[in-house]
Amino acid sequence: MKLSLFAQSVATTCFLLCLLANSPAFCCVKIQTSKEDTVQDLGTRKKGEDWPEFLGLGRDNKSTETGVLKDWSEGKLKIKWVRELTESYGIGSVAKGRFFQFDRADGREVLLCLHSETGKEIWKKSYVEDYRDLYGYNSGPRTSPVIDGDRVYTYGVAGQLRCWKVADGSLVWQKDTNKDFGVIQNFFGVGSTPVIYKDLLICMVGGSPEESKSVPPGALDRVKGNGSAIVAFDKLTGVVKYKFSDDLASYSSPALARIDGSDWCFAFCRGGLVGFDPGSGKERFYYPWRDSQLESVNASNPVVIGSNVFISETYGIGSSFLKVKSGGYEVIWKDEKRSRVRAMETHWNTAIHHQGHFYGSSGRHTSNAILKCIDAKTGKEKWKVPGLTRSSLLYADGQFICLTEGGRLLMFKANPEKFELTTQLKLDQALEVPGYDEPKTLLKYPCWSAPILAHGLLYVRGPDFLVCLELIPE
Repeated sequence: MKLSLFAQSVATTCFLLCLLANSPAFCCVKIQTSKEDTVQDLGTRKKGEDWPEFLGLGRDNKSTETGVLKDWSEGKLKIKWVRELTESYGIGSVAKGRFFQFDRADGREVLLCLHSETGKEIWKKSYVEDYRDLYGYNSGPRTSPVIDGDRVYTYGVAGQLRCWKVADGSLVWQKDTNKDFGVIQNFFGVGSTPVIYKDLLICMVGGSPEESKSVPPGALDRVKGNGSAIVAFDKLTGVVKYKFSDDLASYSSPALARIDGSDWCFAFCRGGLVGFDPGSGKERFYYPWRDSQLESVNASNPVVIGSNVFISETYGIGSSFLKVKSGGYEVIWKDEKRSRVRAMETHWNTAIHHQGHFYGSSGRHTSNAILKCIDAKTGKEKWKVPGLTRSSLLYADGQFICLTEGGRLLMFKANPEKFELTTQLKLDQALEVPGYDEPKTLLKYPCWSAPILAHGLLYVRGPDFLVCLELIPE
């Protein structure tokens, strides 16, 4: 069982495209930045947009940038800079010319602030963290930093929630959520990236009562909840504003949306999907969706399209597509338990919706994962491509950028009728790299974070290196 549980990992996702209008303006709940935002913009590339949180501005892994390079042969896709990494699984976030990467090194969780265009270090802050993974995966963070105006938030693998100043890394406030809410270590630690709603920082916590502390490690079927599945903090002070639900935490990140004039948040917890009011924490519905086996987890983010929500997992029950109604939901379609066919079985990656179709990697293991396109309204398969292993997608300018877990980077057209490869680059083999005398193999297994795009620069990572490529030439 292999999982980078940040739901990819990792997030906090508002999936903005309406099935008919296909426009973010119709259903996005945008970040409300701090009024104290006076941070200097260090970027020189003026075209494009920032990528300040997990899965981007729309929390859907889609970029509005255009002019992407569609021929990567003979060095045309230029490597701008690389940075050696330590332990972690998540990809960073970008705002105002800064790239924030959250890692672990020498027994400490580390927040790095780099110049997004050069990779040069601006500042570095860290704190002691003694987390050890129960299943032998690395003990680094699984989440992405969340940038909001002059503040950046991190959520560590053992529940250390911290707010830092963007300018110099000074600590604003901190919370030990595992201690404060009695969290029993999940299979792979904390892997859900928080999301900002107005003045709130909404986190999946999933604490338990005192009696659950005696449960053996990994026996989550015996762990109970204590009403802290979802916790909202004042983003400026860290004060708890509300908490609710007895579910346990998953590796999926909350998704924000606006439906029929009301704001919604969706959290795909360990047991199922919670729909609630992000302002008050009032639960509006609960939809059970988890495979019955103990080791199953929910890691893929909810995908919101208009008033519909798509959820998917890879351990057996597959996917379901819901219609959100006032105070409840209606099942449009779902994978049937007795059927061997599943519409989509996303692992840590989150499917991307584009013009009435979902694109994503479906499958639990490296050997059986396939790239798929399905019809959103029916769940029917349109095409599939085996052999690409488990992979993650980014959409930009009519194309999907796909990163396989082995380090192969490829681009294919957003075409629901057939798979059309546009170009590719093998970052899993030795290449000439700026700053190194000898060729380097930049990406290798496991590459479990989806690529991100900010101001024309594409960022990808493997276990050893963060790589910045110029996808849109200036």
